[in-house]
Amino acid sequence: MGRWRPGDVVVLRERWRGRVWAARPAVVVRDEPEVRMFHVPAGTRYAVARGRDGSPLALPEDGWTLAHDALAPERVLSFAWPGVAHAVLLRFDPADRFLGWYVNLQSPLEATPIGFDYVDHLLDVLVAPDRTWRLQDEELLEEAVRRGLFSPAQAGAVRDEAARVVRAAEAGRPPFDGSWTRWRPDPAWPVPTLPPGWDA
Repeated sequence: MGRWRPGDVVVLRERWRGRVWAARPAVVVRDEPEVRMFHVPAGTRYAVARGRDGSPLALPEDGWTLAHDALAPERVLSFAWPGVAHAVLLRFDPADRFLGWYVNLQSPLEATPIGFDYVDHLLDVLVAPDRTWRLQDEELLEEAVRRGLFSPAQAGAVRDEAARVVRAAEAGRPPFDGSWTRWRPDPAWPVPTLPPGWDA
């Protein structure tokens, strides 16, 4: 599969056991052997899983469906690396002020004809602009283990990955060095939308 060019629109999909769990359109910033970068403007519409009653879901349950009705609340610039079990998202408010780094623990990206798929590992690391940090959704990972969605060993590997992220953030290693906090997207780039077939 060929590389994507800057400005191309791709779909980043979370999957649970083979099914699409969430789908977010994004604009390619870089698609290179050593790094993939994406931009999602504030207000981008994306799809999320919902329960039978229409409520958002944190973990899968019987009868869940996809609703294409969510809006990205802020602008995001994300980094993912081959073979690395996390992605780093730089968050910006509507005035383009840098809000911090959101680290999503996840499987490495897998290329698809329309973009990239991954499995969310539930645990997140939130890193403030001053590089102080905290973990998010520890209880969700524990609940996933109780339900058999992850094994205890898999959950341990996720926590080990979080510890590596924390060490990188505390040391100010890229992209936690602030070098991308003033980055702005090409104004000619589109607001991305989900293409036909995004839920296949």
